Amino acid sequence: MAIQQRAAKSSRALTQPSIDDRSWPYQARAIDVDGAPVAYYDVGSGPTLLLVHTGLWSFIWRDVIQHLSNHFRCISVDSPGTGHSGIGSWPLSLESAANAVDSVIRALDLRELTLVVHDLGGLSGVVGAGRSRAALHGVVAINTFAWQPNGRFLRLMLRIAGSAAARELDVLTHVVPRITASRFGIGRHLNPSSRRAFRQSMQAPQIRAFHQYLADALRCEPLHHEAERVVSTIVQRGPLLTIFGGRNDPFGFQAEWKRRVPHASELVLAGGNHFPMCDDPSLVAGAIREWHHANNGRGTP
Repeated sequence: MAIQQRAAKSSRALTQPSIDDRSWPYQARAIDVDGAPVAYYDVGSGPTLLLVHTGLWSFIWRDVIQHLSNHFRCISVDSPGTGHSGIGSWPLSLESAANAVDSVIRALDLRELTLVVHDLGGLSGVVGAGRSRAALHGVVAINTFAWQPNGRFLRLMLRIAGSAAARELDVLTHVVPRITASRFGIGRHLNPSSRRAFRQSMQAPQIRAFHQYLADALRCEPLHHEAERVVSTIVQRGPLLTIFGGRNDPFGFQAEWKRRVPHASELVLAGGNHFPMCDDPSLVAGAIREWHHANNGRGTP
C-alpha cells in the first residue's frame, strides 16, 4: 500500500529509536510547543482525520491508519511526554495535552477536520480542537469520555492508577506496557516484533507520563468544564459516532455520550476490549468510512 506523508513548513523530522519499519512505518515529525517537541504523524490523503489519544503513544492507531489512509489524511499526535514527544518546563497535564492538539492543528493549518479520540484523548482532543477554531465535521469517540469523571469506582480507579506508588511500581515492572501490548490490549493481531516496537517507546519517562495523565484526570476541573462546553455546543451540533468494545465499558460512557448527544450513532464491537480499533481495525475503519461518507458526502464509503 502506498503511504503518503506530509511535512508542515514549521515542523522538523525527529530521529526515532531503531524500530523495524514493518512494525512502525511512519516518520515522526515535530513542532515546538513551549520549548519542547510535540511529535505527530501525517499519513495519507483526503479529508482530514485527527486521531488523539493521551497516555500511551500513536502506535495504538497503526493498524486502523493503514486501513484509512487510502481514503483520508490521518494525523495522529503523541501527547507531551509520550511516544516521541518531549516534556517542557511546564507541569505535565491534560491541559498541556490539549494545548499540543491545538498547536498541531494550527501549525498544519488544518481548516477542517474530523476528530477521532480514545481514552483521555477525549478530554484533550475535544478541548484542543475546540480552541483551534478549525471546522469540526464530526467526532468519533472510541472508549472515551469528555466530561468530569464521576462515580466512586471511576474516581477510585483513577486515584489508584495515578498514584506515585502505582507509577513507580510500573517503572520497575513495565506491567502497563506489557499488558497493553498483550491480546487484552492492542496486541490481538500483533506479532512479537510489533509488540516489542510498541514497548520500545514506553520507557521510564513515558510510563511516568502515562500515570501523571491519569492523576491529572481527577484534578483538572477547568478542563473538564471546557470539554463539557465543547460537547454541549460544537460536538452536539455535528455528527457523532461512538465505538466501544463490548467487554469494556464499565462506567457507561457510551450511554452517557448518547444522553448528551441523542443523535449519536453507536457501534459496539462484540468481544472488543479497550482498544476496539486494534481488536478489529478493518471493521472499525469501515464503520468510520461509512459514517463519514453518510454525514459529509466525502471520502470513499
